[in-house]
Amino acid sequence: MIRPASPADAEEVVPLIIQAMGKLANKLTNIDEEKVLIEIFTYFFQLKGNQYSYENTLVYEEEGKVLGSLNAYDGGKLPELRKPFLNYVAERYQTSKLNQGTETETGEFYLDSISVNPTAQGKGIGKQLIIAGIDWAEKLGHHTVGLLVENNNPDAQRLYKKMNFVIQNEKQFMGGLYHHMVFKIK
Repeated sequence: MIRPASPADAEEVVPLIIQAMGKLANKLTNIDEEKVLIEIFTYFFQLKGNQYSYENTLVYEEEGKVLGSLNAYDGGKLPELRKPFLNYVAERYQTSKLNQGTETETGEFYLDSISVNPTAQGKGIGKQLIIAGIDWAEKLGHHTVGLLVENNNPDAQRLYKKMNFVIQNEKQFMGGLYHHMVFKIK
């Protein structure tokens, strides 16, 4: 079952968000300690009005256990959604504010992080979450859904292409090269 996340899902969803982000979580925060990353992302997951909020998250739940998550939002709102997160990290952890750049485009519903628990991978959960994300975008009135995929991740690229995402351009983001892929809602 796919449903909107709630603040109570933090313990299961936050590790999934960090898993999806990989090293980007460290680059975004300038923090390497996993425990501290979990504290920061948990704090923001449970709040409204930010990029990693429960209100921007769908979860895939089976038998009472969250096995996957999708974090998504209006791409044009990324600067305002990211600002409280970056300010908090800079003030609380004395990290320098970096210019992270923007991975989203105005006019698209952006699928930020799609993650499936390693014990449940290969069962189509990620695909179901992507479909739910597209449906969510359509309900909100968006006509384009976008995401970034690392150039060196051919498995993910194949999945997105099978789902009718097309490469729009390449983006440099936090030191990596990514394909910016889009899905057009008819």
